[in-house]
Parts: sequence; structure tokens; C-alpha cells
Amino acid sequence: MTREVPFVRVSTADAVTTLELDSPHNRNALSTRLMAELTAGLAAAAADPAVRAVVLGHTGKVFCAGADLSEATGSDPTVGPRGLVDLQRALLDCPKPVIAVIDGHVRAGGLGLVGAADLAIAGPASTFAFTEVRLGLAPAVISLPLRPKLQPRAASRYYLTGETFDAAEAARIGLVTEAAEDVPGALKALLDALRLGSPQGLAESKRLANAEVVRSFERDADELVALSARLFGSAEAQQGMRAFLERRPAPWAE
Repeated sequence: MTREVPFVRVSTADAVTTLELDSPHNRNALSTRLMAELTAGLAAAAADPAVRAVVLGHTGKVFCAGADLSEATGSDPTVGPRGLVDLQRALLDCPKPVIAVIDGHVRAGGLGLVGAADLAIAGPASTFAFTEVRLGLAPAVISLPLRPKLQPRAASRYYLTGETFDAAEAARIGLVTEAAEDVPGALKALLDALRLGSPQGLAESKRLANAEVVRSFERDADELVALSARLFGSAEAQQGMRAFLERRPAPWAE
């Protein structure tokens, strides 16, 4: 019996657990299975007293393509949004600092993972885009971690236009911590600094830094899940997602 190849590769060394998104068939999209594996990896790292930090990385040229649209066209439009809320909250609730390390493309729901991470390094191959608006959707549940962090004018521009922007712009608007030419070097510097912090100090400092983001979840999560479900289930979004999957223009863009 062959063992199923994981969508998230987990390794631990030097007090750091690395969770590497590795689902190339759908560009690391947020499938039910990938989100479950990532949640399990976070829980294991949180429970391991030897782990001081978590690195969230990726294989290939794409960090995360967003929602798995092959699942998003299913019968229950609440499943995906609720699953992403829970995953983002797991990143926030993990008592260990989480560093997103990106050197590839990030789209739509993938930006929620970046926003929920405590620190984020973006390399020169990184690009970002809120593509929901072009599919008849909106960046609903990913706004829970992102709205407290993004510059309001930048959020308006990129939510509304769906334009692609680079690592330097992502750092300027507060999406990532640092745009780095030397990603391994930047990661090492952060991990070296984190190892100087005590487990208790790191956990409580993370709680303080994320207080406004947690309030966003407690206040708005149910409303934004409902909004996302309504949009995913709408005729307009179903047309947009099918057009995307079939590699043709959406009706309103023809």
C-alpha cells in the first residue's frame, strides 16, 4: 500500500518547525486537505516545548494560489470560508511566533495566511494580488487579519483593482515585514533574534501584538463568513469561477 504524499511537508530542526506548502497540482491552493494538514502541523508545533518558532514556507514558484476553486463550486459555500477562518485563527493562536517565508506568487486567500503570520519575509520573486474582485468575489474572511495591518488607502486600491504588486510594495503597505534580496539571510536573522526570547515572553508578546487582529475575528468572523458564502454561491461568482477554470474571460470582462 503506497503512502499518500503530503500536501504540507513538516520538519523540525534547531528548535524550529518548518511547514512547507507542497501541493503543486493546484498551485498550493487552499484545499480542504491542505488546510487540515497545515492545521495539524501548527497544533503539533504548538504542543512541542522544544519548538521556539514556526516557519511557513512553500515549494515551487507559488506560495499559495488562494481558494481551491474546484471545491468552491460545491453545494455548501460556507465550508471553504469557515475553514480559512479557522486556519487563520490557528496561526494567530499558536503560542510560537509564525514566520511566513515567500519567494513566489500569492493570490487571494493565500494573502490571509501571510496576514495571519506574525512576521513575513518576501523575496524578489514574490508577487501579490487580491484577485477576488475579478471573479465576482471579495476578500472577505482574509480581511480579518489584514484590515488591522494594511494601510487603508492601499487596501482600497488593491481590493478594488486586483492589480499585482511586488515585495517592496507589500512591505510598504504593511502586508509583509520585510522585502529581502537574501531570503535565507533575513530568515536567519529573525530566528536568531527569536531564540533569545523566552517561551513565555514570546507567547505573551505575540498575544499583545495580535490583540487588534483577535478582536477583528471575534467581532466580524461570522458576518464575513456569511458574506463570503453568499458571494461564492451567487450566479455572478459561479460564472466568474467557471470562466477562470476554463481559462476564458469572465462575462463582464469580455
